[in-house]
Amino acid sequence: MINRRNFLYATALAAGSLAGGAWPTVALAENGAPAEGGAAFSPGQKFDFEALVGRMKAKAGEAYAPATPALPGNLAEMTYDQHRAIRFRPERSVWQDTPSNYQVQAFHPGWLFKEPVELYEIAEREIRPIHFTGADFEYRKPLDPAHFKNVELPGIAGFRLHHPLNTPDYFDELIVFLGASYFRALGKGTVYGLSARGLAVDTAIAGPEEFPRFTRFYLERPAEGAAEMRLYAELESNRVAAAYQFVIKPGINTVVEVDARIFLRDDVERLGIAPLTSMFLFGENDRVGFDDYRPEVHDNDGLLILRKSGQRLWRPVRNPEALSLSFFGEKDPAGFGLLQRDRSFERYQDTEAKYQSRPSLWIEPVNGWGDGSVMLAEIPAEKEIYDNIVAFWVPEGKTEAGSEHRFAYRMIWGRDPEPGTELAQVVRTATGHGGAAASDPDPKIRKFVVEFDGEAISGLGADAPLKPRLSIQNGTAKHHFVQRLEGGTWRAVLDVERDDLKIPVEFVLALQLDGADVTETWMYQWSGNS
Repeated sequence: MINRRNFLYATALAAGSLAGGAWPTVALAENGAPAEGGAAFSPGQKFDFEALVGRMKAKAGEAYAPATPALPGNLAEMTYDQHRAIRFRPERSVWQDTPSNYQVQAFHPGWLFKEPVELYEIAEREIRPIHFTGADFEYRKPLDPAHFKNVELPGIAGFRLHHPLNTPDYFDELIVFLGASYFRALGKGTVYGLSARGLAVDTAIAGPEEFPRFTRFYLERPAEGAAEMRLYAELESNRVAAAYQFVIKPGINTVVEVDARIFLRDDVERLGIAPLTSMFLFGENDRVGFDDYRPEVHDNDGLLILRKSGQRLWRPVRNPEALSLSFFGEKDPAGFGLLQRDRSFERYQDTEAKYQSRPSLWIEPVNGWGDGSVMLAEIPAEKEIYDNIVAFWVPEGKTEAGSEHRFAYRMIWGRDPEPGTELAQVVRTATGHGGAAASDPDPKIRKFVVEFDGEAISGLGADAPLKPRLSIQNGTAKHHFVQRLEGGTWRAVLDVERDDLKIPVEFVLALQLDGADVTETWMYQWSGNS
């Protein structure tokens, strides 16, 4: 699992920028092949994304041979405390002396980030390398600045884009790329939470997971007043070579359009498209084992899937006792995402983490994705520094050596990115021991309370004939009913007896009026104590 606190500190303490001076003009060769000596480009050529795609396709036919320069000793041996003492000098931001609405700041290599990344600017289609030196950073105690005065940086750890997101006169952080293929973005009024990745390779299988990484980025210099930002990336690992295009559109919900061209060097058992990585420690549906003054601690509280038919599936996430995998088979899904629906400070009571302001992330396919499944992995976690929730699309069919894959999709980051619906939504899931309040707990019986709210049902009277559409696998509903609460929320209460304690109980529930669903479909898994 990813140590989130390390990542957060690293993103907060970035540094790096343009060193100044003349830049050589370099670009892709006409056939997309590397130039002599292993260089990616030759002088005088123009950038073209299709040429980059061709280059990565050609590389997929070769064994992976990363050209990773070694870090100088004082960087490679850097500790956490030393690395976090390095601060970016804001006056060194790339494009800060231009009328662009964007600025770039880089992350210093060292500590966990030992594999340098190359960064290039595209100006008038020509590619120019962006160089970084120690002059772009401030080295604070316990570091001695004299030890870094003449250090040549072989690359950067990653970078972040700044943009006037919240106010017109301040360049807020907008998106950060740091570590393997991880990145995070913000919508207006949000703070960093869940992460995305370029690609997942063999996540949660019997063998080891492979982590492809972005090795080179190409950033188009935005024209004056440009609303969007374009960048491109190369991604590689032992079994993958890929080219990515990102079009970033900041706003109340920040939209990132992705065009991923993926080529496999070797067989992959489980290819994960548009991977999302989040944290769920405890919440209203799962608090077992946590003695904490805060009612809930999580970046996102559920997985939403929008089917091609328009049916919406809502699956609250959990912190299970053992690794739990769920697969939701779909054909050409309309979208999926990890959402933070609880937006009230009272739900969290954390003035520092601000979980109520963590973004949701919605994935909307652009091209037809065909048959496959949305996979949800829930991993046991004891601390909120660990990401333990993973979701991505797994395409059906062969993902073998020599195969090519193209996935285009929109990523929508913000407080409320999910598509609108006339269906009432799940607003609360709670669990506890089954039976009456005074009864002795029975480990085979548990109570589930699911609340729905929305215009489709809020105006109905208490005598409206709302009925549950309920199915349970590995369990029996001993007692269940539906009732209207004050304010128009409707509650379904289930007492369920588990059949086999060794396997989970699976639930599907929606409320119907005159035989038609008027709510989204709640799905849940009962394993362990919750």
